[in-house]
Amino acid sequence: MTTVRIPEDWPTTEEQARAVQDELRAGMILGEPGPPPGSGRVTGVDVAYDDERDVVAAAAVVLDASSLEVVAEATAVGRVSFPYVPGLLAFREIPTVLAVLAALPCPPGLVVCDGYGLAHPRRFGLASHLGVLTGLPTIGVAKNPFTFTYDDPDTPRGSSSALLAGSEEVGRALRTRDGVKPVFVSVGHRVTLPNACAHTLALTPAYRLPETTRRADALCRKALREAYSV
Repeated sequence: MTTVRIPEDWPTTEEQARAVQDELRAGMILGEPGPPPGSGRVTGVDVAYDDERDVVAAAAVVLDASSLEVVAEATAVGRVSFPYVPGLLAFREIPTVLAVLAALPCPPGLVVCDGYGLAHPRRFGLASHLGVLTGLPTIGVAKNPFTFTYDDPDTPRGSSSALLAGSEEVGRALRTRDGVKPVFVSVGHRVTLPNACAHTLALTPAYRLPETTRRADALCRKALREAYSV
């Protein structure tokens, strides 16, 4: 497990964080298709918090995209690096998430975040932030639609509908199981929305949430427990 320090130049105010978002957002690449679903490697990243200790644990789990077998995994623990401010949550997690990706023994391939990319009030959620900083293709697969609206997709698995900010499509509500609540997919960096949805379906053969998210969630929670076990 890696222990992470907050970078000395990390933003400390909302104004500074928004300026960083504005600067990095200009580097988002939305036109590249991304890797073909079911090929290469795909990595899930997730975080867990210990609010009493002001600590965040991150996990990355690399899967073989065709078999969904685990190829590699890593964990890291660090201090929460920014106050809780809606729209700026990535600044609480990014140093630890970057550290856990750097600790992997192999390239991660596509990175799937438990959260948002373009579907974000400032159009720059964790998946986009992480993608621009690393250059990796990234997508966000969230459990809820945040502040955006959508029509309920048709019942069968694979059905989808636009996730909307007014008239702007920022993602898709995607049904990954017949008749089960959809997940909310948005692009992060270097992946198109149709390909992001295709990856999400390839990663959900048995459950609503992607295998990347399920496994990274379990691992970061375990890392948080073990970091402070007696």
